[in-house]
Amino acid sequence: MRQLLPALAVAAAVLGFTPGTAAAQPAPRDACAVTDKRLAELSGLVSDGKRWYAVNDGGARASVYAVNRTTCAVERVISGPIDPYDVEDLARAGNGTFWLADTGDNRAQRESVALIALTPEGETTLHRLTYPDGPHDTEALLLDRDGVPHLVTKSLFGVSDIFRPTGPLASPGPTALEKVGTVQIKSTDTQGGPVNQLVGSMTVTGGAVSADGAVVALRTYTDAYVFSAPDGDVVAALTQGTPARIPLPAEQQGEAIAFEPDGTLVSASEGTGEPIRLVEGAAALAPPPGQRATGAGDTPPAPATEDSAAADSAAANSSEDGSGNGSDSGMATIPALGVSAVVVGGVLFLMHRRAKRRA
Repeated sequence: MRQLLPALAVAAAVLGFTPGTAAAQPAPRDACAVTDKRLAELSGLVSDGKRWYAVNDGGARASVYAVNRTTCAVERVISGPIDPYDVEDLARAGNGTFWLADTGDNRAQRESVALIALTPEGETTLHRLTYPDGPHDTEALLLDRDGVPHLVTKSLFGVSDIFRPTGPLASPGPTALEKVGTVQIKSTDTQGGPVNQLVGSMTVTGGAVSADGAVVALRTYTDAYVFSAPDGDVVAALTQGTPARIPLPAEQQGEAIAFEPDGTLVSASEGTGEPIRLVEGAAALAPPPGQRATGAGDTPPAPATEDSAAADSAAANSSEDGSGNGSDSGMATIPALGVSAVVVGGVLFLMHRRAKRRA
């Protein structure tokens, strides 16, 4: 019971989060289904307009899978000799180099994380990174138009930190990271994901930047958020912008997100037989700076407070393992104790599930 108390405290804090409203938009449509068992844990995705490129969660080799955009069949595997620890996301630079985010840390025990640069020819370069404040579990990598990587941490309660290197990446490093901002995602009632919707809808599981660097996207297990970054400033977009929310309901374990060159949003989930889905025109939904989302409008991620950050930290330490469309139906109609039980149950389920996977 003592281990549950921090989680219960956080559950109380979560009661203050109110669901946002989805921007008017086309519904996601299935492009094809991933049936290749080699992509059973698809966790990161990018597009060059001709093919999709995907990575698996975890892995014992730095591998990127070239995927047919019509059939979802694997056409080629690009591999390098580096053995990663826990790959979680994928980005692609303008010169075609793939960047694998070896940043997973379910038990919050890694002294350093890494980015792996993989060329289309299979050449790899390792860049180790260190956080300034101890370990973080991170599943979202954002590569800005200048090629600077940004990491957005995974938080069970929506308060995610943004880190970037303090200078040019060393190889093998480590290069120090610095915290440059915080983004808070509020709960929604979009259904899906491996945990209850209250927790899953606030948990950042992937990220993407448009080909021109002018739009930034983060996703949770249930929704995507698109932010305008007209000058290419990822940090300003996430910390000062008002995003449009795009529900991605009914994904088994949605962790991958990407932009097509034309601004179409691409989403994918772990699980054999799960579809890769498209939302046409998604990049255009990002409101210009200072404006709210069009259509129904959106409740933006709120600035993180010291209380919410402390609550999130308490939840992270609550276990030794460490491991539909939205509407405006407010949480005030749900008894507080019931919501607390749902939150705690979801947290413990997620910790138990993730602890079984490679840390």
